[in-house]
Amino acid sequence: MIFRQLFEPVSSTYTYLLGCEETGEAALIDPVMPAWQRDLKAVNDLGLRLVMTIDTHIHADHITSASMLKREVGSRIAIPALDALECTDIGMEEGVPLQLGGVRLDPMHTPGHTDNHFAIVGGDRVFTGDALLIDGCGRTDFQSGDSRLLYRSVRGKLFGLPGETLVYPAHDYNGRWVSSIAQESQRNPRLGGDRTLEDFVELMANLDLPYPKFIDHAVPGNRACGVCPPELPDHLREYCQEMAESPQG
Repeated sequence: MIFRQLFEPVSSTYTYLLGCEETGEAALIDPVMPAWQRDLKAVNDLGLRLVMTIDTHIHADHITSASMLKREVGSRIAIPALDALECTDIGMEEGVPLQLGGVRLDPMHTPGHTDNHFAIVGGDRVFTGDALLIDGCGRTDFQSGDSRLLYRSVRGKLFGLPGETLVYPAHDYNGRWVSSIAQESQRNPRLGGDRTLEDFVELMANLDLPYPKFIDHAVPGNRACGVCPPELPDHLREYCQEMAESPQG
């Protein structure tokens, strides 16, 4: 499998490029609007053809570029079937693999950050979206979040994967790129070790996090598979503007 990890700095989002060496088919997991041209260039530079975008959930901190990429190259939009969005081409369901040429991707329903959140298992790695982060997890205080569900999703499902499985999250805010199931299950400060369900519920209830600054624009935009609001306040325009430069060059 061809693999690239790409970082979008405005929302600290990781986008993952996966490709089949035999067929040249490629997918992007959690693509971000300001980086769509960079991502498409990465696909083309590898001699691949983008056939699918995959969003792990309806994001609250950025706008997906799924619709933009579909307009540009005809890629199909894969989103959790439970969200029932009209713009969906492929409704992801647990137990129904996504095929990318010879590469098999297995959607895993991991609710808690949002009610319809999915992780994607691909061979020896898992793309955990916002459910499991490196030394952390996504918040559970909006978009039908549920800390009890998140605890069961992570400890009952994700931590059930082989320990050597590589963990690639949708975000990191401290320059970290990858972890493993063994590491997170042992030392994740929120969900690892002997953390009990009740401990986790209390911890999440007392985080006292600020209201997400882009959520009121991001959620409706992402329910349309990636539509930027026509008018944004000056301090939010960077969420939709094309990236001036990228850490990847």
